[in-house]
Amino acid sequence: MSFMTTFTPADHLGAVARAITTTVRDGREMRLLRVSRSYDATPEEVWAALTDRERVPRWLMPIEGDLRVGGRFQLEGNAGGEILACTPPKALQVTWEYGGQSSWVDAALEPVDDGTRLVLEHAAPVEPPELWEEFGPGAVGLGWELMLMGLAEHLADPTFTPPSPDTAPSPDIVDYLTASSHGWAEADASSGTDPAQARAAAERCLTAYTTVPEDPGA
Repeated sequence: MSFMTTFTPADHLGAVARAITTTVRDGREMRLLRVSRSYDATPEEVWAALTDRERVPRWLMPIEGDLRVGGRFQLEGNAGGEILACTPPKALQVTWEYGGQSSWVDAALEPVDDGTRLVLEHAAPVEPPELWEEFGPGAVGLGWELMLMGLAEHLADPTFTPPSPDTAPSPDIVDYLTASSHGWAEADASSGTDPAQARAAAERCLTAYTTVPEDPGA
């Protein structure tokens, strides 16, 4: 099954802006990944899709937890964390805990002429540097783009159902991820990374995203 039902890969690619900078948070150096895109919906509608317990699984994955400031959330088979701040329908701040690593995610909604712009910033420690050097910013960026793609499909078609994470990516998704990976390599190089290193890391990241692990029980 194709992930995309309403939009083409070009539609999604043209809607996304990518950037990478360095910042400091809690006295630690961080890589700050910024991804944004606009939606043809009001801030209230986008906010509801982002935060409603019943709607999140329709474009992302099942979610559990105490969904209020100070509470903790857990996405099925993915990240969990604490809800740090919530200002409907403008801003959401959470910790993002996955694979033994903790980082921070800030999401902001801005009304624009044609709808709403979602600006998402993910601040992650540079340690261990080996992980960043191996896969580059796409390790986080590609995942966020797929999530924001699912959100766009859901807002356009409430009957949309995201594919299982164990499903092999369809050709249109592989095409999208390939182009997106190149985009993150360019953003990485623009932030100061050696261009050849950025491209090599992007290729390794793309392979990781487009290869379905073998079933050990098969």
